[in-house]
Amino acid sequence: MSLLVVGLSHRSAPVSVLERVSLNAEAQSKLLQDTVAAEPAAEAALLATCNRVELYADVDKFHAGVAELSTLLAQHSGVGLDELTPYLYVHYEDRAVHHLFSVACGLDSMVVGEGQILGQIKNSLARAQDLHTAGRLLNDLFQQALRVGKRAHSETGIDRAGQSLVTFGLEQLAAGADVQTWARGKKALVIGAGSMSSLAAATLARSGIAEIVVANRTFERAERLARILTEGDDTDVLARAVPMDAVPAELTRADVAVSCTGATGLVLTADAVVATVEGRTGVPTVVTPSADARPAADAGPADGRQSAETPLPGAGADENCPLDLSSVPTGFSVMGEAAVAGMDAATLEQHGAWVAGGTAVDRPREAVRTVPEAETELIGALAATAASVGRIPERRRPEPVADVPRPQPVLFLLDLAMPRDIDAAVHRLAGVRLVDIESLAEASADAPMAADVDMVRRIVADEVAAFGAAQRAAHITPTVVALRSMAAGVVAGEIARLEGRLPGLDDKHRAEITQTVKRVVDKLLHAPTVRVKQLAAEPGGAGYADALRTLFDLDQETVASVSRTENSTEKNRGPA
Repeated sequence: MSLLVVGLSHRSAPVSVLERVSLNAEAQSKLLQDTVAAEPAAEAALLATCNRVELYADVDKFHAGVAELSTLLAQHSGVGLDELTPYLYVHYEDRAVHHLFSVACGLDSMVVGEGQILGQIKNSLARAQDLHTAGRLLNDLFQQALRVGKRAHSETGIDRAGQSLVTFGLEQLAAGADVQTWARGKKALVIGAGSMSSLAAATLARSGIAEIVVANRTFERAERLARILTEGDDTDVLARAVPMDAVPAELTRADVAVSCTGATGLVLTADAVVATVEGRTGVPTVVTPSADARPAADAGPADGRQSAETPLPGAGADENCPLDLSSVPTGFSVMGEAAVAGMDAATLEQHGAWVAGGTAVDRPREAVRTVPEAETELIGALAATAASVGRIPERRRPEPVADVPRPQPVLFLLDLAMPRDIDAAVHRLAGVRLVDIESLAEASADAPMAADVDMVRRIVADEVAAFGAAQRAAHITPTVVALRSMAAGVVAGEIARLEGRLPGLDDKHRAEITQTVKRVVDKLLHAPTVRVKQLAAEPGGAGYADALRTLFDLDQETVASVSRTENSTEKNRGPA
């Protein structure tokens, strides 16, 4: 077994990178075909979700396999290999098995314990089988991963350790309130009719939403989802379908919108959301500052031009401010780089101390000017500050900035797509609450681990050991089959030779002799073959196959042909 996985997920890469690596169905198929066409890989399967892209392969060389799989991921995603490499992780053999089993159980999900990943693993296996890129190893691996995931959900309370991504997203929209209380009576717009959108629609219906409108590029799929929601026995929600071009109009009626499509561009722009909110409230939508981008108290316009409220350099300076701007040409903002052009380090240092303490520092300029290194270091520090925050320290002491509360949202948006469907700039719009994949990752990062998670980890560890033993035992099966085939050939040859010596032997006696010889051979081979399978299942047992081939002088090509036959059969097996 030479199982290798190369991939990236929400744990190793930022959302911006995951968005760029996202592959459509056609690109996924092409990646699988190119992988098995590459020299190191004999089999390939791809697990591609909104939170991860992982390429699994059976390789004959580790380093060559890592290089080839990484290169293929970069080529098919369009992200340069140098840029992609820092976010990639690699698992090999038992560690790769452990990783997939953990993923199947929901241990590696953004929301621990979510069960949707099982359907995604099943789809990944089906795609590899349809393309004939999955052989014995990956068929066994993915089917066992499905069984392990089901076992974890049935034998433990892993479902209680975390909710589905949809449920968790709705909880974030409700901002701590009871979801059913928050949802009751609201109208929802669901954009997309795929598996995630269908799950979102069903969850909204069970939460007490009064009406659901489904929009999809294929109108028939939207109609089918709306019909399923309407005919469901566990809800009384009203549902209807609309074409995608009706989304702007429906958004003005909706209280909640959930979007999860396969679009490569934005489905909802910030301008569209602004128009919706202003149409609902009749009040211009305000762009609120984010916590990490709050403007400074005396900052001028973003383009650096002077306004009526911004004094010209050198005018109206605070008392005791040591910074003399009289020599700076008028018309430049104090935020601009030209404001400090030509000023010495001592003046800048005094200004920094004045901002911090409110008084000028009485320090002779000559004392600093005689140390060029200090001047260079201070100017370098100033340049670094300007590069990182886009401005130099204000010439006025910063004043406390009032924390203006955001108005209560009138529109709730949940973006479950990767790449994102809704413009991230919507986060800054007043009257709107947006929850997307990135904010879900931040909210769930510190979620507590339950005791059930430890139970699942033990299940995964046991299943990994069992899978490894089964694979090692299976590795020797072609050799055992070849040995028994050789023994059968010996028996057939000896019976033929006996017929040459005893041509008058009747059919009854010939059959009895043949059966007796076969029983003798089977009894002689039974104990060694059973024992060698047991030994091969133990760690380090791969060498027993080599020993068996050497002791019985088995033809290597015969063993290989048995392996190819089994592999061909496995490639056509359907998913569990």
